[in-house]
Amino acid sequence: MSDGSNKVKIFDTTLRDGEQAPGCSMTIDEKIHVARQLERLGVDAMEAGFPIASKGDFDGVREVAGAVGDVTVAALARCVTNDIERAAAALEPAARPRIHVFLATSEVHRRHKLKKARSEILKLAQQGVTEAKGCCRDVEFSPEDASRTEPDFLSDVVQAVIEAGATTVNIPDTVGYAIPWHFGRLISELMQNVKNINDAVISVHCHNDLGLAVANSLEAVRNGARQVECTVNGIGERAGNCSLEEVVMALRTRRDIFNADTNVRAKQIMHASRLVSNVTGMMVQRNKAVVGENAFAHEAGIHQDGMIKERSTYEIMAPEDVGAEKSRLVLGKHSGRHAFKKRMEELGMELDDRRFEHVFEEFKNLCDKKKQIFDEDIEAIVREELETGDGGRPVVELLNYHISSGTGAVPTATVELNLRGERITDAATGDGPIDAIYRTMDRITGLECALSDYTIRAVTGGKDAMGEVTVRVESGDNSERGRATSTDIVEASARAYLIAVNRIMRKIEDTHGD
Repeated sequence: MSDGSNKVKIFDTTLRDGEQAPGCSMTIDEKIHVARQLERLGVDAMEAGFPIASKGDFDGVREVAGAVGDVTVAALARCVTNDIERAAAALEPAARPRIHVFLATSEVHRRHKLKKARSEILKLAQQGVTEAKGCCRDVEFSPEDASRTEPDFLSDVVQAVIEAGATTVNIPDTVGYAIPWHFGRLISELMQNVKNINDAVISVHCHNDLGLAVANSLEAVRNGARQVECTVNGIGERAGNCSLEEVVMALRTRRDIFNADTNVRAKQIMHASRLVSNVTGMMVQRNKAVVGENAFAHEAGIHQDGMIKERSTYEIMAPEDVGAEKSRLVLGKHSGRHAFKKRMEELGMELDDRRFEHVFEEFKNLCDKKKQIFDEDIEAIVREELETGDGGRPVVELLNYHISSGTGAVPTATVELNLRGERITDAATGDGPIDAIYRTMDRITGLECALSDYTIRAVTGGKDAMGEVTVRVESGDNSERGRATSTDIVEASARAYLIAVNRIMRKIEDTHGD
């Protein structure tokens, strides 16, 4: 409740709002992996999805709800009976379920989207909370586009939904329109004008369209909000959400200003950041606050001199505080399962026995190609295992390939695939060796595929670094992502393409029942 407590709850929506960012969709396995890391991180609540949106979203919420224990799992729903019932069904396995209902309240939404008067909105909001309350004791309500809603009407809505039983009321800056002083004043006025405001936790959900999501959230906390909705690395719709790591460390570092803290275990922040970046393919910018590669790097001579004499001259946080330890455990071909598993656990990674054995085998193969194995190499191997392990046995597998290419020669690829148990070999030419491989694969599978995105990056430094290839492949109405790593970028390109193709083929087979 809004009782002046100095604890700010962290409501993570990486699995819902974060996943809505273009290209950030996750498989159920990946969602579970992230959810378990969020639980280790110590978030108070995680929003697992929007169950009415699709069967995949419903299944994702249900699986996450059953995979975590001592953390609230929320499901999003409109103030519509079908939405609420679907959310309740998805949350059945949860130890601590929460239904999060929302309804737009701003004048622009009322007029153009909902075509309803204030009185109708007020009634629908109360009905939505009442219905949700009948399914779940913990109910959160969000007046969508609250920052552009008339303050007097917003106060009426907040008071009404609390009367209806909402235990948390979230004030969203849905389109990132607010600026700190304005948003802080909005929260302050609600605290003063809503008679029953102390009967619910006041939350905020800020978007980053003007780069102010963290600043707005902090100003809301300063004015009485006691829950912040955020995402790891700040991912989300459009320009993203309030960044979890930034708001947590701002509260912790500037206790003198906010007199507030969170339950987050800060040493797990870097592990969470890397995991979310890996499973979504959204790379963290080098100069990103708290978790960026340069966050604790110092190159200027004056800075280096100051750091040598006293670290606090140029660092307000220690890298160890957020799990960004400078020392690395170097693994090699003589390392055993125990050492490898221990390092995986330190990196926040968990796999069942079957997958662990496969990852360990890939690790040993990599050791034969590289002198040193770094944390990023391990993360890449595990990431690929998760990428390929979401649909059972693949429809098509890469057995062998041969490339002929050079100056003045036409790039040609010969590829052998296992297609539904049948070994098929074919060849094709292309603009380059990778294009030739992709064309050959298309000939064998019979799919008409278009490559809409292709990115490659070095996982670590050095000439023997693994290359990570991420592709997006489109075929008809289907669009899927694939990611693979190898010291051979041609091999990584071929495997990444096949991961995407397998997902497309499974979709087609599921649709047609073949």
